[in-house]
Amino acid sequence: MDRFEEALAVLVVEGREVVRPRAALPPEAREGDVVDLETMRVDAAATEQLREEVRRAREKALAKKAAPPGDFDL
Repeated sequence: MDRFEEALAVLVVEGREVVRPRAALPPEAREGDVVDLETMRVDAAATEQLREEVRRAREKALAKKAAPPGDFDL
């Protein structure tokens, strides 16, 4: 699931957004969870796999960034 918008849940299915009533999802569903559209249940294994893929992609993207030249304070 991508996000909640008030009473709606926006899911990304094969690259396109699908909107369902938030009430149709299980109460434990959170943003970032993988939801099986046939059973409307959170797929814990698929959710964990997706989170790991996102974590690796972030690490890879951050590893390619170099610090800006010069001195600066944060």
